[in-house]
Amino acid sequence: MPVQAFASKKKVVITKQKKVAYKELCPVRDVLDYIGDKWSMLIVLQLGSHSPSRFGELKTIVAGISQKMLTITLRQLEHDGFVQRVYFPEVPPRVEYSITPLGNSLVKALSELVKWADDNTVAILEARKKSNRISAG
Repeated sequence: MPVQAFASKKKVVITKQKKVAYKELCPVRDVLDYIGDKWSMLIVLQLGSHSPSRFGELKTIVAGISQKMLTITLRQLEHDGFVQRVYFPEVPPRVEYSITPLGNSLVKALSELVKWADDNTVAILEARKKSNRISAG
């Protein structure tokens, strides 16, 4: 059967032999929706190497993240089972975040992406420069 592509409300679905690639309930798509944002991978990688960490430590180490975005991202990672939040009822209250076994398995998968990025950063920057020169005319 030939490959077909059709648009459906902001997404392109590709079919081949009656199978839909990256359909709406696809596990890859589901995971990327949560960890593919700007901050989640950085937080997971940080907690994978420095766990437990306090909120302020994460805010300092993950440069550029706002307090609100760090809170939202940590809640989502906790909700998805990648991070565990432990509250200590002290004065003042203390909270620590740790990587879970599920989060640790994600760290292992992301380490390949980190290695690829390290290995290819120069080539990517060169391609961008070349593209910018071509665009500038």
